[in-house]
Amino acid sequence: MSAPLVVVLATGNPGKAREFGRLLAGACEVRQMPPDVELPAETAQTFRENARLKAETVFAALRGEIAVLADDSGLEVTALDGRPGILSARFAGEGAGDEANVAKLLEELVGRDDREARFVCSLCLILPDSGGAGAAGRALEVDGFSPGTITIAPRGVDGFGYDPVFQPDGWTKTLAEATPADKDGVSHRGAAARALLALLADGTAARRGVGGCDAADHGTAEHATAEHGA
Repeated sequence: MSAPLVVVLATGNPGKAREFGRLLAGACEVRQMPPDVELPAETAQTFRENARLKAETVFAALRGEIAVLADDSGLEVTALDGRPGILSARFAGEGAGDEANVAKLLEELVGRDDREARFVCSLCLILPDSGGAGAAGRALEVDGFSPGTITIAPRGVDGFGYDPVFQPDGWTKTLAEATPADKDGVSHRGAAARALLALLADGTAARRGVGGCDAADHGTAEHATAEHGA
């Protein structure tokens, strides 16, 4: 059995770090981002672009010596024309916490019958190139989705973000009422992580990168996608 791939997770969010540690266990040894590395502002217009921006920034800061995984994820609500979308983490304003973001979401849905929503997760993993430190690296990019509905009020105490008000399709409880194992089976990050692990298991994909795209190329890369239940 080959040794796990050592991966630095490009996030300062401890909830995400715990979740990806579980999701990638066995295949990857997930490490925290060094405290002296700063994440860039999320200035892109899509989840995919923001994930790549964060992965490239941290990969460069670590001199291309170690694999870096970044995600950008959020909630898209049909009745709000896809909002909060890429602004999910700051829906209630810069520096807003989970409770404020959830409160704003519920306020905007008052009186609306359509509460359909989905979580989206885009992952970008940059692998060190054979050229050694300082080389551009190779990128693997995947997307994961989890459809569901927004509840009338928060329920549950586990999870983070919008978990207390998100009820996955086919469920009667929210993600915040679920065990970590149950959540991983239906979450957008779980779907994206499984798609990433499938690419890593394909030696050809891992060697060339998805679509042959390297970390210095901002062009469109081929993506793998996954949805829970698929």
